[in-house]
Amino acid sequence: MDQKVTLKMFLKMMLTIALPIAMQNLLTNTASMVDTIMIGNQGELAVAAVGICSQISSLFFSCYWGFAGGSILFFAQYWGARDEKGINRTFGLTFICMAIVGFGFGLLSIFHPSFLLSIYTDKVSLIEIGTPYMRIVGFAYPLQVFAVLVSVLMRSTERVKAPLICSAVALGVNCSVNWVLIYGRFGFPEMGAAGAAVGTLLSAIVNLLLLVIFLLRSGCEVRLRLSQIFAIRKSFTGEYLKKVLPILGNELLYGVGQMIINVVIGHQDEAAIAAMAAFRVCEGFVYAFFGGLSNANSVVVGREVGAGRLYRGYSFAKRSAVFCPMITFTIVLICVILNHPLFTLFGLGSQAMTYGTFMLLIYLFFGAVRTCDYIINDTFRAGGEPVVGTVIEISCLYAITVPMTWLAGMVWHLPFLAVFAFVYTDELIRLFILIPYLRGGKWVKPVTEAGRSALPEFRESRKFRRRSGRAKE
Repeated sequence: MDQKVTLKMFLKMMLTIALPIAMQNLLTNTASMVDTIMIGNQGELAVAAVGICSQISSLFFSCYWGFAGGSILFFAQYWGARDEKGINRTFGLTFICMAIVGFGFGLLSIFHPSFLLSIYTDKVSLIEIGTPYMRIVGFAYPLQVFAVLVSVLMRSTERVKAPLICSAVALGVNCSVNWVLIYGRFGFPEMGAAGAAVGTLLSAIVNLLLLVIFLLRSGCEVRLRLSQIFAIRKSFTGEYLKKVLPILGNELLYGVGQMIINVVIGHQDEAAIAAMAAFRVCEGFVYAFFGGLSNANSVVVGREVGAGRLYRGYSFAKRSAVFCPMITFTIVLICVILNHPLFTLFGLGSQAMTYGTFMLLIYLFFGAVRTCDYIINDTFRAGGEPVVGTVIEISCLYAITVPMTWLAGMVWHLPFLAVFAFVYTDELIRLFILIPYLRGGKWVKPVTEAGRSALPEFRESRKFRRRSGRAKE
């Protein structure tokens, strides 16, 4: 039986793999949120408009991340088994799927931005500000999905420094261009929200170019080869879709559920909408760092499962489910303590500032619970089980959170903070369902030969441990 992951081993893997991924994820998400931050002195309307545009980008993320998340499963397990053909075929099939999503959203944003914005809000002033922003950002969408795919590949094969460097440079470009074009520096026109969109586009171009250069120049025993990328067999396509489609369905349905929730928020008063836009930035910072830890957990769990070291992957996953929510709680607590200087950045009025402060207090508890649910679901995917987490998350979202939030905001017309609290009503229920399944280990379902050959011994060991536990009781 594989050696258990000790606390020392766990922390070492977190520092060497998770920390760079978490920092890169933080920089990537910061780049997506910097528009909302830097537009702050343009007033609440501009902040609210860019915040709604960010919600459209979140829906876009949900549509393509299913493929990217599914590819992590295959990349990490094939990396553990050092299967070059498997990695290349996964890259080719994921590239095709993500390209369709990227170009689809890009075209819709360029040619029909007002339609997209009208889904989220009925405020004409917000739609007028957001329309030019969306038209420009639409050109960045295809570039962003390709950059995400390359970054996911490099992370999954433990080349974590290059994506971190690329994200840092891209963030610098975004901030610099924003500063020039939003405020009209150096003789350039003052473009406001449209200037922020130009910064996003130019940073996406720089990020993708640098990632491709690093990918082609990096020394790795498993390399991309054109002869293998598009040599996709029908049997592999079937296995790929069997694992990826539940993840895609999870992300799409989750994105639609969040869209419905955002529609409810978009029909609150303008102070509430602005406060929500500011809160989303703070939440994004928390999620960015945590999401990086979760991605790293997926890489390590997938690598160990793919290499046939199933118990090590299982042991690492259990430690991550405890460690990562503790990090989330700490970060949110810091945000609560620094709430006034944080929200001052957005130029919020007194009412919006009050909303923001209480939103952070509500999130202090529910954020840790939500991230625990998130990392457990990611663990199931990395181990080869994409269905169980999807069914639990989507069932709870549509049976509890979506209807309760809609009733609170659109039917009962409760105060905004009460509506906001309903957004997290399903998290505790999900947690109580997910933890027993995580401990049971049935989510370990390898896609590699090495992993499959080790599976009978792992399952037998889990049965023995359960019998021993019952005997002690």
